[in-house]
Amino acid sequence: MTGLEYLACVVIGFIAAVINVIAAGGSFLTLPLLLFLGFPAGIANGTNRVGVLAQNVSAVWGFHRHKVIDWRWSIGVSVPALIGAAIGVWGALQIPDIAFRRILSIVMLVMTLGTLLNRRFGTPPAEVRSPTHWTMVVGFFIVGLYGGFLQAGVGFLVLAVTTIAGLDLVRGNAVKVFSVMIVTLLSLAVFSGTGNVDWPAGIALGIGNLLGGLLGVRLAVLRGHKWLEHVVTATVIIFAVMLWVTD
Repeated sequence: MTGLEYLACVVIGFIAAVINVIAAGGSFLTLPLLLFLGFPAGIANGTNRVGVLAQNVSAVWGFHRHKVIDWRWSIGVSVPALIGAAIGVWGALQIPDIAFRRILSIVMLVMTLGTLLNRRFGTPPAEVRSPTHWTMVVGFFIVGLYGGFLQAGVGFLVLAVTTIAGLDLVRGNAVKVFSVMIVTLLSLAVFSGTGNVDWPAGIALGIGNLLGGLLGVRLAVLRGHKWLEHVVTATVIIFAVMLWVTD
């Protein structure tokens, strides 16, 4: 990689982290970038986890400092998520590059359309459901399965499940960053162990993710989600089309 390409990883990682702090879906930018830089699908998928891990470690610490994260609940739902992630990451290592590109492009469009339609994920119950409730076990198993396989957009899925559980968005986001951090630790270890991580590119993404996370909090307060949503939607659709037509 050239110096300019490393800089692109830092910049796109920065933007992706801002998006993730506001909502989710930052990997819809970093994964296509790595593919366009010439990384095979498996290495792009693994390298992307380095930046995701850096961002979520920082976010977990931030939620902990503000006494927002429910550790018992977060750890409880992370158990089925880990089981799902083990299966998901195995599947990700089995598929060919072109299939990965097709799957990523379809998921990008589906997630974007879902955001545009602004559908409700369900009516929250009167009380917060236990992390051992069957809906949480199944829900977070699916979260882990998807997160281990693809990662991109998993935050939307976590927030859907935590909303069904009865958590508000603040506590839901705290659970999101913790569970995604745990899933990412497992998946990154597997990808790294099989030689599917480019560490220099991953570290560049990580630097951008750390810095972008700091700005994301301020931007979320000053400009809000709607302003960024239009930019993200246009970018995701462009990337999805390019991934579909590129061999």
